[in-house]
Amino acid sequence: MKNKIHSFHTISLVGLILLLLSCQKSGNQNTETTNQIPIETKKKVSIAEIEEGIKQYIEQEKEANNGFFLVNDEEKELRLKLVRVHTEYLSNLGPNRHFACVDLADEKGDVYDVDFFLEGEPGNMKVTETSLHKLNGKPRYSWKQLVDKTWRRVPVEQSSNELLGVKEGADSFEFYYSAVLPTIKSKARIWLPIAQSDDFQEVTVKTINVPGRKSTQVDKMYGNTILLLDVDASDSGKSIEIVYEVSRKEKTPYLRSEENISHYLEPNNLLPVGGRFREIAEEAIRGKENDGALVHARALYDYIIDNMRYMKFGTYGTGSADFACDSKTGNCTEFHSYFISLARSIDIPARFAIGASIPSERNEGGIDGYHCWAEFYAEGKWWPVDISEGNKYTALATYYFGRHPANRIELSRGRDLKPSTLPSSGPINFLAYPIMEENGEMLYPKTSFSFNRLE
Repeated sequence: MKNKIHSFHTISLVGLILLLLSCQKSGNQNTETTNQIPIETKKKVSIAEIEEGIKQYIEQEKEANNGFFLVNDEEKELRLKLVRVHTEYLSNLGPNRHFACVDLADEKGDVYDVDFFLEGEPGNMKVTETSLHKLNGKPRYSWKQLVDKTWRRVPVEQSSNELLGVKEGADSFEFYYSAVLPTIKSKARIWLPIAQSDDFQEVTVKTINVPGRKSTQVDKMYGNTILLLDVDASDSGKSIEIVYEVSRKEKTPYLRSEENISHYLEPNNLLPVGGRFREIAEEAIRGKENDGALVHARALYDYIIDNMRYMKFGTYGTGSADFACDSKTGNCTEFHSYFISLARSIDIPARFAIGASIPSERNEGGIDGYHCWAEFYAEGKWWPVDISEGNKYTALATYYFGRHPANRIELSRGRDLKPSTLPSSGPINFLAYPIMEENGEMLYPKTSFSFNRLE
């Protein structure tokens, strides 16, 4: 069965409050069509039931099409397989109308962000509309809220910075860090980042609810505060809940005295320096050898944007510069790890940080996981860069060289973190999600982030 890509251009706020968490609809350019979704009073189905409904639908379509889910895109048939359901974006548009956003990959590894509208009761949901929103993280359009509280689709090239994810100036929000522990058979340990205030973010920890015995440790090299939890079998299935209140300023190049700038020229476990990275970096700056570190850093930034694809495929997400160099793909960790290895290889200090990007086009809801970024040192200043976002949004490539928007929170900085109590595997590669060990084996709490913007 082939899925028709339906469209509408202006949508009621009621129907899109949660839809706009990230995944949006696409289609033709008819700006006159509207889709009003009535508010109903019947009991709404649960998010878990929506997830089950979309998975069941995809599985049925695969069985009917030799193991593939088929989608038509501009007269080309895509043969796709399920990667994941974005559980943070599942939503009710009414008791019998639901929204789901799903990642599906083709045989080449390209990942399509596909939106679904469903109707019906649990166990009998039917998909009524299907559309493609993103390819390898790059959106096809954005949304703008109108005076009458409806939303209009806007082509990316006509979108403002805020519609493309950027809050300039300042932002304030509550940030909710949540995790559910897996089954624990004996004793285990968990390492969690605790966000800290600095010149660009003022952080207040409002509540911390965690299981087990807790202690606070400091990673002396980077100044990270890390919460260590000792838990046992009785803590299986318990939750970690941390609530922050954050006021953050847009980050621009800044002065700061550093005791050991040279540390940011040294390699890390997954960030080699020299060798082929020096050769690539020298080729990228060819003809600009005498132009200084700032020009060199921009040349590396442009090289990565031109030569890498944002693609969650293979063993991505470890922040390996070698993987990035070999595959020319990855998520934000690969983009910035590659940049750091290249920069350090031509004597530009560079460093890594990780946290979360807060959606700019809405004021509450789920967040699609962690986000990371980098800084480099030139002309006596640290310069923020966000290369993966510059790669997604060509219109913002200049903005993200030298700026980080206000709508984000930094949870930790640096690589190979060394709290006083180390995991048995050694220094922590980077720290956003909980690191959990039981008898030397890694466990993986189910982690989610959400937010509520403050007035």
